[in-house]
Amino acid sequence: MSDEKRIAVPQSCDQAVALLVAFFEALSPDSVKVLGLFYAPDARFKDPFNDVTGLAAIEPIFEHMFVALDRPRFVVTNQVVQGTQCFLTWKFHFAFKRFQANRQQVILGASHLVFSPQGLVTFHRDYWDAAEELYEKLPLVGDLMRWLKKRANS
Repeated sequence: MSDEKRIAVPQSCDQAVALLVAFFEALSPDSVKVLGLFYAPDARFKDPFNDVTGLAAIEPIFEHMFVALDRPRFVVTNQVVQGTQCFLTWKFHFAFKRFQANRQQVILGASHLVFSPQGLVTFHRDYWDAAEELYEKLPLVGDLMRWLKKRANS
């Protein structure tokens, strides 16, 4: 990517986090194409469903989000920055496309981010409970998950 297409190098991790939070809160199918402005080419991304390395492997994950879900958006609720690391808590709002399309869903989660000296994300790990936050909301699977949860707690 040429230097004129890059955003200004943040002077601190706080600035890099502020830029990244603004990016994620405005994320769209078109803006996924500029993920390289925020992530290092060899960044690692891990969540409950993925564990990939490299920008070329990370971009399709975010692109798929817009294909599989309706109106996905992130709202960052808190952030803690220490040195070159950051921990964000967030709400992920979306609607399923195939069922309950008019019902807004919310997943609560957190991200651990590590930044390079240039302010690029080198490590991104999302933490959220796929069973409670997603599977319990699905038809059939949700009934089973709630039953298992009830049995485990009795």
